[in-house]
Amino acid sequence: MNKQLIQKVVTVGLCASIGFGGMIATSAQVTEASAANTQVATTSTTTGQKVVNYGKQYMGTPYKFGASTSTTRNFDCSSFMKHIFKKYGVNLPRTSVAQSKVGKAVSKANLKPGDLVFFSSGSRANGHNVTHVAVYAGNGKILHTYGSPGVTISNLNSGNWKRTYLKARRVL
Repeated sequence: MNKQLIQKVVTVGLCASIGFGGMIATSAQVTEASAANTQVATTSTTTGQKVVNYGKQYMGTPYKFGASTSTTRNFDCSSFMKHIFKKYGVNLPRTSVAQSKVGKAVSKANLKPGDLVFFSSGSRANGHNVTHVAVYAGNGKILHTYGSPGVTISNLNSGNWKRTYLKARRVL
């Protein structure tokens, strides 16, 4: 006997002895439904994670304020977001301020990989103006570029990034 047949015989015997004969008829449907639900949940987060994974390929690429959107030799924060999202069909505006106005608002508690996160930091900041953009990478991390070391991953919930966080937008 093969393993599947033995499992079925044992399951039938167990169900019959307990009196839950209907359990056999529905177990396949429950398994299929669980698999379908898992697939839906996976699909809904895939594009955001793909954007993050694609962006990670540029780790260490130098930062240059006002970088051209026609090069990948260097980036500023918004040209980096524009570049990595474009690969997945999202055409973002050029500046972080303009990017902060697209998509829909999302709370910090509900961030998903691929969400844009905005900050008021640096010499142009006053606590309210958007001066920096990053992409949420999951697990409290952001992928972005600024100064040295260029494209990097930082902790959203500590230091400068925690202090200067303003808001987030979902564009996927």
